[in-house]
Formats: sequence, structure tokens, C-alpha cells
Amino acid sequence: MFLSNLPDLISTYGCWAVLVIVTLESMGVPLPGETLLVAIAIYAAKSGQPHIANVIAAASAGAILGDNIGYWIGRKLGYPLLVRYGRYLRLTAPRIKLGQYLFLRYGGRIVFLGRFVAEIRTFGALLAGINCMDWRRFLTANASGGITWATVYGLGGYLVGDIIPNLLGPMGIALFAVVLVAVAAMFLFLRRHEKRLQAQAEIALPGPLPSIHRS
Repeated sequence: MFLSNLPDLISTYGCWAVLVIVTLESMGVPLPGETLLVAIAIYAAKSGQPHIANVIAAASAGAILGDNIGYWIGRKLGYPLLVRYGRYLRLTAPRIKLGQYLFLRYGGRIVFLGRFVAEIRTFGALLAGINCMDWRRFLTANASGGITWATVYGLGGYLVGDIIPNLLGPMGIALFAVVLVAVAAMFLFLRRHEKRLQAQAEIALPGPLPSIHRS
């Protein structure tokens, strides 16, 4: 829908279209933010409008803004719901604390690298909020990941042009396959070492879970 009317979209909304779509995607709405970014970058290379720096800036701002909104939705709404109803999904307090521990140790890498994988990009910020990742660490990883992502795909579309869409499909499939393997490996690792990791989580995050996380 967006790409079939790309010239009209750009002439009417300009870089605001990139900002809005990328923001919504980063909040958790399944929209083609990355595809739109590349398409507008290619259009900018061929037509000279909009300026590629403005496209990259809009995509970066959308990524940072949307992820932060998604983070706070997860933090203020998702976490209390998880504490209250998680037991119905077998997410007991030790398992919730284990998730927080994993984001405490690896959250920065998850947020940064997740920006380049569609399946994580859409929900990564929500998960970071739900698992109470420190907001300052989240913002650092989120901003650096968003700016890097926007620059790589924006300049890629602008400089390489029509080759990029042909690469996105195979790259997306390859990245998704890597993510599936990594998730499966992590699941098996957690199942095998759950008790030990829960003990480490308790040491790092002692005490009961608050019903509403504060900070």
C-alpha cells in the first residue's frame, strides 16, 4: 500500500512518512518500516528528493521514539500484568526474575542487534520494558542501534539502489534462520541450566518482585 504510491506519499508527507511508519513499527505495530526506508532512499537517489540525510534522520528519530514508547508500554503496563497473571502461563516469580537477569546482562546486545532483525525489531523494546531493563542502558543501545540501522539501510538504498530490494529478501530469511537457531539454542540452554541461572538471578536481584516496578 505504501510502496505502490511512493511518489504521492513523498510529495504529500515527505520524511514524515518515514518517521511515522518507523515509529509505529518500533512500538510493536507490524508495518514495513525497513522496506519503506530503503524504497524512499532509492527514490531519493533517482529524483534528488528528499535529501538522504533527512531520510536517515527521520528513520533514526522514528526508531528511537518508537522504541522508547514501546519500552514504557512494556514497563508500565506489561510488567504489572506479567506479575499479576504470569503464573497462568507458568511464568513464576523466579522465571520472571530470570528474564530480568538476562536483560541485565545481555539487554544492550539484544536491543542493538535486534534492530536489524524484523522479528525482534517490532517487539524488542516491549520485552526490554517488561523485563525492567535499566532505561539509560536501553536508551544507549536503542539510540546507537537505531542510528546505525537507519544509516546502513538508508545509505545502502541510496548508493546501491535497486540491488538492495533483491538482497533484503535473502538477508531477511538468513537473519530469521539465525534467530530461530539462536532462540532454540537459548531455550535448550535455559531448560538445562534454569535452576543455576535462577540462583544467579536471585543473587543479582535479591528480594521479592514488586507488584509495580518503580524507578
